[in-house]
Amino acid sequence: MLAVLCGTEIVSWGVLYYAFPVLAPAMVAETGWSVGTVTAAFSLGLTVAALAGIPVGRWLDRFGPRRVMTAGSVIAVPAVVGIATAPTVGWFFVAWTVAGLAMAGVLYPPAFAALTRWWGPRRVTALTALTLLAGLASTIFAPVTAALVAHLSWRQSYLVLAAVLAVVTVPAHLFGLRGPWPAPEPSGGPGAHDRAPNAVARSRPFLLLVPAIALGTFAAFAVVVNQVPLLIERGLSTTEAAWALGLGGLGQMMGRLGYTTLTGRTGVRARSVLVLGALAAATGLLALLPGPAVVLVAAAMLAGAARGVFTLLQATAVSDRWGASHYGRLNGLLLAPAMVATALGPWAGAALSEVLGGYPAVFVLLAGVAAVAALLATGTVPRR
Repeated sequence: MLAVLCGTEIVSWGVLYYAFPVLAPAMVAETGWSVGTVTAAFSLGLTVAALAGIPVGRWLDRFGPRRVMTAGSVIAVPAVVGIATAPTVGWFFVAWTVAGLAMAGVLYPPAFAALTRWWGPRRVTALTALTLLAGLASTIFAPVTAALVAHLSWRQSYLVLAAVLAVVTVPAHLFGLRGPWPAPEPSGGPGAHDRAPNAVARSRPFLLLVPAIALGTFAAFAVVVNQVPLLIERGLSTTEAAWALGLGGLGQMMGRLGYTTLTGRTGVRARSVLVLGALAAATGLLALLPGPAVVLVAAAMLAGAARGVFTLLQATAVSDRWGASHYGRLNGLLLAPAMVATALGPWAGAALSEVLGGYPAVFVLLAGVAAVAALLATGTVPRR
């Protein structure tokens, strides 16, 4: 089941998320729609995924991942076909809305819920493996999508990707996730005695954890999207800036490999503050370092490592504090604002750069956002 989820996450992320930035220029050129319009439709899909993730989390706790993720895969196929065949802007927005519903059922949150319940005390090992392999989605699907659009139109490319989604994810989720849905482990983090999910959701630690994760997510994703224009402002060529971004992905994988060691040596509070603090520090370095190129690349790798560890911090935030009894429901509530922050990331940096006079000032602001998240994290651990 871990192998199944690794494969389906690569394909789901590749088709529903990473194909878009590759195909967007061709969409704009062929349709005449503005870049802002096309990006707004994509952001709408991510926002819908955030909102739909709340009821999806409840269904995961009740029914397990097989029904939820199979349904998400089935919905995803006509959604991508709808995007590919959209004759008008309105149709395009509706198709991305449906794609958002599919994302809620097939991307990280349901996969995290599945592995948290199936792997129990060994969940960090499974989650690390999943995020390491699913991190290859951009590495695989960005060049594959570029190769498709070099020979086909963007519409035909999306139709090919929809066929891949149908052939791989629907049968994999339907037949590969048939294992029994186990009862949650009887004990967990310091707040595992709080059995009622409504009481947990209203507690002070949870209400502080939600903005901490959301602010950290906003900073992390805004850094990814806006790193290339920042490095170009620092004097790097487009090719050098792209290499720095790619090496940041390598740093992301290295950071995830070290998460198991980090969990063994730190408590929940210290780990949360340390990871968010590292994200703030790396973002601040990118903002303040003028060069040379090798130093900027090193800072980009450090930012990537912090971002990679932060993904696992997100995945284990609920189970480390309140156990796995209501992981799906609580994680859906926790990640909804974070998904909205992810949707805001693609255009927030560009808008802020015009207001603040350049990308270095934007990265100073993002470092401050991550620092606030680290401060909030100090109050997110429930009392024993």
